[in-house]
Parts: sequence; C-alpha cells; structure tokens
Amino acid sequence: MKLVNKSLDPNGPGFVKLVPQIDDDMWDAYNLIAAGDTVEAVTVRKIGGRDTERVKMTLEIGVQSVEYDKEASRLRVRGKNMTKNEYVQVGQYHTLELEPKRPFVLRKELWDWPALERIEQSCDETAAGADLAVLLMQEGLAHLFLVGRSVTTTRARVEVPIPRKHGCAMAAYDTALREFFDRVLDVFLKHVDFGLVQCVVIASPGFTNDQFRRYMLHQTGLQGGDMRAITENKERIVLASAASGFPHSLNAVLGEKSVMAQIKDTRAAQEVPALQEFFAMMIKDSDRACYGPKHVEVANERLAIKTLLLTDTWFRSPDVAARRKCVDLAESVKKLGGTVRVFSSLNVSGNQLEQVTGIAAILRFPLPDLDDIEM
Repeated sequence: MKLVNKSLDPNGPGFVKLVPQIDDDMWDAYNLIAAGDTVEAVTVRKIGGRDTERVKMTLEIGVQSVEYDKEASRLRVRGKNMTKNEYVQVGQYHTLELEPKRPFVLRKELWDWPALERIEQSCDETAAGADLAVLLMQEGLAHLFLVGRSVTTTRARVEVPIPRKHGCAMAAYDTALREFFDRVLDVFLKHVDFGLVQCVVIASPGFTNDQFRRYMLHQTGLQGGDMRAITENKERIVLASAASGFPHSLNAVLGEKSVMAQIKDTRAAQEVPALQEFFAMMIKDSDRACYGPKHVEVANERLAIKTLLLTDTWFRSPDVAARRKCVDLAESVKKLGGTVRVFSSLNVSGNQLEQVTGIAAILRFPLPDLDDIEM
C-alpha cells in the first residue's frame, strides 16, 4: 500500500490517503474501512433517464457497509453522499468501488491501535507482494498457492488422470505423468514471479515433488528463454513433505522446519508457530489454553494470558462497542507483558483459528476452573 498523505492523532480523529497496489492491500483496506468512517474517491455514476450518461466525479460517502470481492480484488463501499455535487444530492446513496492503483481518502473519528498497526504493516515496502509460493502435489493432482501478508490465494488447480503403474500400463503411466508435469510447469511459470516471491515450496507425499523439480530444471535447460528465472533461483525452491496434494495439507507444510527457516521474516512464520503452540498446549496441558470470548476475557481478568490469538474478524465488527471491547482486551494483554497475534482470516492459520471461535489464548499458569464457565 502506498501512503500518499496522513494527518491523524492516535486514539483521535484524522485521515489518510492511500493507493492500494496488490491484492493484500485490498484486504487491508477492507479491515481499515468501518461503518461510521468516510471514504472519498473518484467514481462513475449514471446520470439521466432515457439517454443515460456515465459521469466521472469525486464523492465522499459516510460508510454504512463494505463488501470484499476476493476474486476481483475489489471493495464495494456503500453509504450516503456527504459532499455537495451537481449530480448527486447530499444524503443520496452511492457505492464506491475501490481497486488496486486507485487512490482513496479514509477519515475516522477514532484511529485505534489495530487501524494504526494495519496502516504500518500495509505501507511497509519491505513486506510487499506474496511472501511464499506453495505447490502441493500428489500424482495427478496439484494446487498452487500464493501466501501473502494477509491473503492466501489458490492460483491454480491441475488434475490429470494417472493410470496405475504396472505391467503393460507403464507406457501410459509415463505419458500421463509427463502431461501432468507439463501442465503444472505451465501454471508455475504463469503465477510465480521470483521478483516478488521469496521462496517456493514444492510439497508432496513420497517423491513426486523431487521428480517434478528435476523435470522442471531439465525442461529449463532444454528451453531456456522465460524459464531461465527458475534456474537462476533454484536455491529458493525448497522440497517438503505433505500428506497429500489437497489444500488441507497447506498448514502442516508451512509449519515444517525447513520451510520456516526460509520464511522466518514473514507474517506466516509468526502466525503458524503461535497456532501450533496453542493446539499443542490444548493436548498436553489443556488447563493452560483456552478459547472463546468469555473464557479469554476471564483469563485476562486473572492476568493469566501469555499469548492472545485472534483473527481480524473481531476488529471488523459493525458494533462499535464490541470492537472497542476487543481493542481494550488486546491492549490490556500488551500492558501486562503478553503477546498479541492478529491472524488474517484469509490465511490458512487464521482459517484454522476461526474454527475455534477466532479468539484463543495460551496461559502463563493453569486455570482448571474455566471449564465450569459457560462459553
């Protein structure tokens, strides 16, 4: 995200002018813009009856709702017009569409720490782009993911029927496997930009990942051209084990030590170990882990929280009081020396956390009586 201009007071009013650059930035904008804010941007509105004309104008609207379109990487911000305009009356409803490369101005009456932290992370140029590409494979099936700062996107799925490897079917097996590898290589070349991606992980059960890596490097040697980037960056291509080529295997791959060493400076490297620690604690010492808003709140009242884990969904609540309560909880944990991890609900680890209410905590000491409190 490009920060063009800023004038604000922490825990007070102000504005920022931003230009989203990539898909991650649109997710950040979605988490920044809330009901009650105002957004100013260039927009197009149809004017006239029978002879409709599309007129370009700048409007500022009071936000009532925000929709995020992941596939189109676009926001639809709906609300009432706040500025006098010859085409749109004050108070008329309008929907602004925000997209990458289109600037907008966001004004808030209260810039709390989650919003300020979101601005800081989003506008950090060293964190731009997707951190990681992950190719999950098994014979005949592959999924290619780009794991960004806030968003994990499935860029491609490849599926080719592979006959069983025995007897007279060996020739058909080899042909089908080559076709599968060719198609996977095509999507790899299309979606993996080594100018942005720090590391590529090829993960599979067995040796399918090693077979594909060798096939890819061999084809690069034969064809050259646009494929030279693969040879030049082959040290950034890491092999890892996976249970399968299906998406549910992704989080386990991200947690492998060989992968963590490659992505140690990325957001995923911070999220995954924290979540793994929470689930491990639930198994080996369940009295030192809790989840659900009520249990976490009680644990905080008893000064017991070592690490607070929550998804960004909690900060998108249209209920201002509920958002404030969540902000106060996180600030309280920080003041007492605890760590707060905010997970993107569009990343794999955040999605896992959402399955246990989206809020959890690792505790400094056991609280066995939490189980007696209704969630």
